[in-house]
Parts: sequence; structure tokens; C-alpha cells
Amino acid sequence: MSLQDWIVLIFTLLAIILYGVWKSRGQKDLDSYFLGNRAMPWYIILLSIIGTQASAITFLSAPGQAYADGMRFVQYYFGLPLAMIVICIAFVPIFHRLKVYTAYEYLEQRFDLKTRTLTSFLFLIQRGLSTGISIYAPSIILSSLLGWNIYYTNIFMGGLLIIYTMYGGTKAVSYTQSLQLAIIFSGMFLAGWMVMHLLPADIGFSEALHVAGKMGKLNVIVTDFSWTDRYNIWSGVIGGFFLALSYFGTDQSQVGRYLTAKTLTESRMGLLMNGLVKVPMQFFIMLIGALVFVFYLYFRAPINFNQGLLNQVHNSAYAPQMQALENRFDSLALVKQGHVKALAAALQTEDQQIIGAAQRQLKNTEGEADLVRDSANVLIKQVAPGAETNDTNYVFLHFVVNNLPKGLVGLLIAIIFLASWGSIAAALNSLASTTMVDVYKRMVNPDASEAQYLRMSKIWTLIWGVFSIAVAQFATGMGSLIEAVNILGSLFYGTILGIFVVAFTMKKVKGSATFWGAVLAEILVIVIYLLNIVSFLWLNVIGCLLVMVLAWIYQQAERLNGKVKA
Repeated sequence: MSLQDWIVLIFTLLAIILYGVWKSRGQKDLDSYFLGNRAMPWYIILLSIIGTQASAITFLSAPGQAYADGMRFVQYYFGLPLAMIVICIAFVPIFHRLKVYTAYEYLEQRFDLKTRTLTSFLFLIQRGLSTGISIYAPSIILSSLLGWNIYYTNIFMGGLLIIYTMYGGTKAVSYTQSLQLAIIFSGMFLAGWMVMHLLPADIGFSEALHVAGKMGKLNVIVTDFSWTDRYNIWSGVIGGFFLALSYFGTDQSQVGRYLTAKTLTESRMGLLMNGLVKVPMQFFIMLIGALVFVFYLYFRAPINFNQGLLNQVHNSAYAPQMQALENRFDSLALVKQGHVKALAAALQTEDQQIIGAAQRQLKNTEGEADLVRDSANVLIKQVAPGAETNDTNYVFLHFVVNNLPKGLVGLLIAIIFLASWGSIAAALNSLASTTMVDVYKRMVNPDASEAQYLRMSKIWTLIWGVFSIAVAQFATGMGSLIEAVNILGSLFYGTILGIFVVAFTMKKVKGSATFWGAVLAEILVIVIYLLNIVSFLWLNVIGCLLVMVLAWIYQQAERLNGKVKA
């Protein structure tokens, strides 16, 4: 990056940190540290909820996901608006009425301590692992920009976030997220505009969309049904509904956002507005990825977007073979340029026969280029056996660093950092609050002073931060990070949601039945995933239904057993 980019990057990050520190002053107890004294307005709730979801993974990996697989991932969000309505009706009033710090406090009142502890444990495991993946995402950027080892950048990035979250608490997280999002959306709009600006003069927005569509990148709606297909309208609406219901209704990283609201109405407003905003927001981010794909049809793309891996090969004995593959890849890029120009011209004539011929030629050449990429990845594996050759997470970063003007590169990199800081800080805050309220305060030291609890909260933030850094060190080889973090969540969210659904709707089912039903359901969900029986979104549905059915069977068995003994 240029000097101007570094100045913009450092100034933006320092401004956000100082703003968060200023807004978070005056913390005295758990209520101020974890819930901001329950004084947040709805629009801060909305921006905080969006900011917690929109991590670096969203802005780094989602465009790359669209580049590689098209926009069908956006269907994953189609169940979210309906989930927001259900949460506002069924979940939020209970949490507000009981004045809880965490969602899991309610479960002890409804069931027993072991069910509350199990649910807290499931949350802590999945959120701790997910936070590690989220730390890995911005570390990729630092590693690429500075040439540092990814293990060192994980420690550096995680360390900054630990200090930021330990000092600021939830108030710093919420207020800085709102400022971050204003910068983030401005930067992403600039990135989208720059993609179009850099395309040839005769290719406008409409033409670029037509080309992307003909190449299969605008596959927003997929109606074909398959249990193992990750993204179609059925898994998106049904599986996505259950996942969103669990994420926003039971995950403390989100529940902790709307528990900070002044009133029940403010919480509901923030959630409902999130339901309206999230789908178009994600559509826009993935559309940028589809447009970047069109850009690289007209201009040379690297044979692998992870420049660090390419440098390793070029510094090895396999350098001549890689150079030969790159020469072949570049020659195919020139052929593709001719075909895409022919396709764009054919689209203007609306002659379907010519359009079809140009489309086939372009896809055939793209297929040949993919084979060359596969050969290059084989070489990379020979030089670095443990390397991740899936370069989805590097596509947007490569475009930004190599094509945007000075200053704007620094802003876009700052945006990805800010997104990671907001979401990871919220996650660390939720991990600390759950550990403090559901474990430490409840079972370890229930009679400490507020000052002691506040001090221990910061210590638990440090502990979970170190744990997440350790997870980040093993996050290589996971492919698309936006997929990886959602798969991980789906392994646990269905079970957690099932426990809450039983609590809300099955009044005759008691704690032991729910506890053992949840334990068995979680084991079955993991087995189903390992056997690859269904795609990951369906695990949310299956986990929830399994808990309900197994808890009911256990309760009936206990009731019959009691009658037999009597």
C-alpha cells in the first residue's frame, strides 16, 4: 500500500478506538459493562445488531463467495425477516420482563441449573470457535499486506481486540459499531462504483449484469430441491429461518445487543428493522463479488488470488512449472477477453443464437482456465503441503489492493478491520457475560461485590480472547470463511433453539427431559453432519425438532415409570 493508504488506515482505526473509549467512560458494575445501563435507543440497537453480524468475514469472504459460486448464498438470509417477527413476539418480552443479563438465566427459572449450564456451554463452545475464525479473517489482510506469518498476525490482531473489548465493554462496542457501519457502507458503495468505473467504457451496469447472469453468477433464486444442496430457496427459507431464530433469539452475542435497549419497543424496533435491512445489504455485498468476476473477465486475474502462496512457489524448485502455467493462464485470459466482448456485443443485438454461441465459447474457455488453476494448486500443495489453495477469501482483497486508487485502498482495508473489531468485540463481550453470569456468579462466587464482578468480567474477556487466538491458529484450510462460520453455528444452533422452544411451548416437559433430549439431539446432529446426509442449513431444523421430540418422549417415559412405581 502507499503512504496515503497507511495514513487513512491508521487515522480511521485510531478515531474509532478513541470514540469507543470516550463513549464507554463511567462503568461501575455488570449492568454498565455488559448492558450499557439498558439505555440504548432503537437505532443504536439496529446498528449494533448489524455490526455484530457483519464481520470481516462478511466483507472479505462474501464477495469471493459470489465470485466463485454466484449469488445463491444470499438465499441463506431469506428466512431472517420472519424470524425477527417471531423473536419480537415470543422471545424479547420474556427477556425484558425478567431483566436478565443473558438469555440462559431464564432456563434455570423454567427448568433447572443443569439445563441452563448445558445451554450456556453449547453457546460458549460454538461462539468461542466462531470468534477464532473471525480473528483469522482480518489476520489474512495483515499477512498479505505486510508479508507476516499468519500466526503472528493472529496474535497481533487478537491482542488489539482483547484490549479494546476489556476496556470498553458493551457500550464501546455498540456506539463504535454505529460509526463503523457508516464508514463501512460508504466504502462498499465506493468499491461497487469503482468496479463499474474500471470496466471498459462501453460496458455499463446493465451490460455487466447481463454478462454475470450468462456466466451463472446471478443465481439468486435456486428452486431445485436437494437435501445436500447448500443453497436453494427451500433450505434458505426454512433452514435459514431456524438458524436466524436461534442466532437472534438465543445467541448471547445478539441477545446482549437488544437487552441494552431502553424499552421493549426499542428492542423490537431494532430487530424488525434488521429484518428489513439485512437481505438487501447482503445482496449488495454479493453483487459486488459478481461484478468483480465480470471485471476479471476483461482484465487479467492471478492464477491464485493468494499472492503469498504464489511467491512461495516462485521461490522454489517448481518456479519454471508455475511460470509455464501462468503463461498458459494469461493466454487463456486474452481469449476470454475476446469472448466476453463478443458476448456483450451479442447481448445488445438480442440475437439469442449469437448470444448462446458466445456464452458457450466463454464458458468453455473459463473451464480450460479452471483446469490450469487446478494444476497450479497441485504445485502449491507440493511446495506447501498444508496450504489452503481455495483462494475465495483473497479475491476481494486482491481487487482492492491492486485496482483502487491511493487512499481508497486504505479506507477499504480499514473497513474490513472495523467490521472485524465490531463483531469480534461483541462476541468476546457475550462470552465474558455468559461465563460471568451463568457460571462464575451463579456457581463459583455468588457473594462478591460489584467491583469484583466487574474486574472478573474483564479477566474472562482476556481468557476468551486468548482462547479465540488459539483457535485462529488452526483456522487454515477451512475454505470460504463465511461458509465455515455458518456451518459451525449450525452444529449447535438447532439444539439451543430446541431447548428454548420447549421452554416456551411445552409447559409439561421438565428439566431432566429437556437436558437429556438436548444431549442426545446434539450427538445426532454431529453424526448427521459427519455422514453428510443433509446440507448444513437443515441441521438447524433437525436439531430443534429432535430436542422437542426426544424431550417429550423422555417426559412421557418418566410419567409412565412414575405410574408403574405408584
